[in-house]
Amino acid sequence: MKQSLRGLLATALMAFLVTGCAMQSPSVVDRVPGEDPGQLLSQAEQQSPEQAAKTRLEAANILARQGDRDMAFETAGKIDEALLSESDRVRWALLFSELGRALNEPRAVLRAVQVLDDELPMQANQQERLAERQRWAREALDQPGAVSISLPQLDGQTIRRIVVALPESGPLSSVANAIASGMREHSEAKGDDVELSFLDASSYSLDELYDRAQQMNAQLIIGPLDKDQVTQLEQRDSVPLPTLALNYGSGQNNQAQRLLQYGLSAEDEARQAARRAWQDGHRQMSMMVPDNDWGRRVGEAFWNEWQSQGGEITNAVRYNPESSVSNAVQTALNVSGERARLSNIDALFLLALPEYARQVPPTMDYYYAPNLPIYATSHLHEGRLQARLDQDLNDVMFMDIPWQIPDAAVGGEEALPFASTYQQLRDESDASLFRLMAMGVDAYELAVRFSNLGELNGLNGSTGTLYLTGDGRIYRELPWAKFQNGVPSPILIPNQTTSDE
Repeated sequence: MKQSLRGLLATALMAFLVTGCAMQSPSVVDRVPGEDPGQLLSQAEQQSPEQAAKTRLEAANILARQGDRDMAFETAGKIDEALLSESDRVRWALLFSELGRALNEPRAVLRAVQVLDDELPMQANQQERLAERQRWAREALDQPGAVSISLPQLDGQTIRRIVVALPESGPLSSVANAIASGMREHSEAKGDDVELSFLDASSYSLDELYDRAQQMNAQLIIGPLDKDQVTQLEQRDSVPLPTLALNYGSGQNNQAQRLLQYGLSAEDEARQAARRAWQDGHRQMSMMVPDNDWGRRVGEAFWNEWQSQGGEITNAVRYNPESSVSNAVQTALNVSGERARLSNIDALFLLALPEYARQVPPTMDYYYAPNLPIYATSHLHEGRLQARLDQDLNDVMFMDIPWQIPDAAVGGEEALPFASTYQQLRDESDASLFRLMAMGVDAYELAVRFSNLGELNGLNGSTGTLYLTGDGRIYRELPWAKFQNGVPSPILIPNQTTSDE
């Protein structure tokens, strides 16, 4: 039994209502049971060539989920993809190309994307993803050394002069202040010779900011923070100075030369949750997201990523965050009477803030679904230890930045990236602003590496492992944790998504 007060809370929740909207999904994919990869590889040695190829594919998927990319890449590379079924060939191509890109192996990516020439049945998102990886591999082979963008004006330079353009008034000023505080504290903790000069982005137009930065002899600019301004910049052919924007534009691609984009993207977290759930062997998901612009954006990111892998969304519920969870859970879990009907639901994706999220598992318990795996983003974690409140989140799996879950991420605070800055900011900062301060730390570290963009790929940052894409957008991979006794803890056992405590 889970050690929590869920039973009492679940009973109380039955008195409340919340509106949910269910949406249909286009396909059904059989669930693949999770097994030990070593055992699967041993089994493959005794199987027919066709069955062995499929078994090795499952082993490679599990190894990738465990984070053993090298072994996953080696295993996937030894598969004779011609022996796989058409659907499994697509799965293999998606996995092998993803691993090849992560490990900077463009020739492996080109081998994987050959499935594009075979006219295999696949979804549009899958085809687009493989085509994008094909472009990356071709560019990487044409330009040895990695990324397809460059900042030749900074080659060989030591970054000393940075202008930071953040708003000091308006709706983003508190966010900007936390980011700026992280930068300042980190610069002081490092004791280097970098000069940070701050401009009030709320007082100048974009062109005026660049003019002033150039007058200050800046080598690069950090900012803007406003999404609309980043969108304006990415639509230009180029920007006047090398720029690290602290948000992502709304376009499909970043077109501007010398513009890089970095932020704490909830959409990226949703995509990672989809990949994690798939690698854990789930194929049919329900999802709960808030009925607002944020929920729609993040929900769409999860939906598209999930379907691009071949998964099915059984139910998608848009809930009112101001209401209780009972009706939302009923819709998400196909409740009939007082019992969830889970024959076509493997797991639940949850996007919620802490107060709402804590009510979801007790309500699921009430409807006889205590062991349904829940995958969530960082937003349900307040970032401070409060075991009594968070025990109702026991067994919920979520991702967060390493600085928020040091034990699960790296085995303890002393092993964190930029540990001295972490200690200083953790002791002084409000937990609600801590992620933004960590973002400021990573923005600083990214900026001082602008003279060697190759250092940005795989950078272990305070907000995750950072990767630079071909169009200058930087994305994060986050570590996973699971609540146990109300405390974020490592996920120690592969494919174990529930536990009896």
